[in-house]
Amino acid sequence: MKFSNLYKSTLLEDVILFWENYSIDKDFGGYFTCIDRYGKVYDEDKFMWLQGRQAWTFSMLYNQVEPKQKWLEIAKHGIDFIKDKGMTEEGNFYFSASKKGEPLIQPYNIFSDCFAAMAFSQYAVASGDESVKQLAIKTYFNILKKQNNPKGIYEKSTGNRPLKSFALPMILSNLVIELEDVLDKDEIEKTIDNSIYEIMEIFLDKESGLIYEFVKQDGSLEDSFNGRLLNPGHGIEAMWFMIDIGIRRNDIALINKATDTIISILEYSWDKQFGGVFYFMDAKGKPPQQLEWDQKLWWVHLESLVALSKAFAQTKRKDVWNWYEKVHDYSWKHFSDPKNGEWFGYLNRQGEVLLDLKGGKWKGCFHVPRAMYQCWKSFEKIESTTHKNLNIKKRT
Repeated sequence: MKFSNLYKSTLLEDVILFWENYSIDKDFGGYFTCIDRYGKVYDEDKFMWLQGRQAWTFSMLYNQVEPKQKWLEIAKHGIDFIKDKGMTEEGNFYFSASKKGEPLIQPYNIFSDCFAAMAFSQYAVASGDESVKQLAIKTYFNILKKQNNPKGIYEKSTGNRPLKSFALPMILSNLVIELEDVLDKDEIEKTIDNSIYEIMEIFLDKESGLIYEFVKQDGSLEDSFNGRLLNPGHGIEAMWFMIDIGIRRNDIALINKATDTIISILEYSWDKQFGGVFYFMDAKGKPPQQLEWDQKLWWVHLESLVALSKAFAQTKRKDVWNWYEKVHDYSWKHFSDPKNGEWFGYLNRQGEVLLDLKGGKWKGCFHVPRAMYQCWKSFEKIESTTHKNLNIKKRT
């Protein structure tokens, strides 16, 4: 089987059907995300950032794959819930709500806003709804207002050790392209320029080739738990954002630099004993503060597959392909659940399923379908330009 066919069929005949069949709340709107391995809802709370992610997913499929009315209706199901139940009067987004939409946790997490903006933008394109388009624009600029203090009154730090977080420039580099159809061109290019600078010059350490999660305000490194923190999945995901920008701008140097960084992160974070990419690491090899540091997570491996497939499509480098095969074999062997559908999210260090849920507070309808779509499209390009046989090898 060709890789493109694997990703396409898994997306359309497995993953999306799983969420269509099990996640829609037909009584109160929105989506259930706490779903066990068999598709049964085990908790009915709704998390706004996952509501946004799923509404984005179905809007994106409508826009990019096929204008199926069912997909548009499922997207609207989430958009309406977010608009009606997920927002404060000031335009901030609650972290979670009950199944009926009663707010449970205050808007302390800017990522709820980011994924709402992505969802509004994609849905506006799909539906032509001008009011949702304006809401996407308003949400985007509200995010920019909060970027220097994302948690607002819910910030816990005292300010005595101010550190810059990688998460915001990373997500903005993708968010602004997602909002391309609703934002002014100058705003898009300005935000892209700033994101490239922050990601590739400030958070990318020139000596090690690794992406740090936090740096000092002047860009220097801080010798503390947070200052030494590496999140390999974040760094790798950001690099495929950089590759997309490099393609957009025909910037070969940026594509090559992002590709080199993907390889550096994988070489540092790959578990040489059991395989797979570690969840968190310490840049100096000291004990990480996160007790779950050695778990193997679905999204980290999926983002690695996306990044490697994009990098190989652009560079045809043998080292990139070797890493792709290694991550592919590990990921499909350990995370995929062909019997019940979708992917497991959490493995222990040995690669055994730690939690057999398919969705929860942090895992929803986003990373798996997005990765399947991105890899499908990358491999269509690879297979059309590469003469050697890249069919999937049968496992013995």
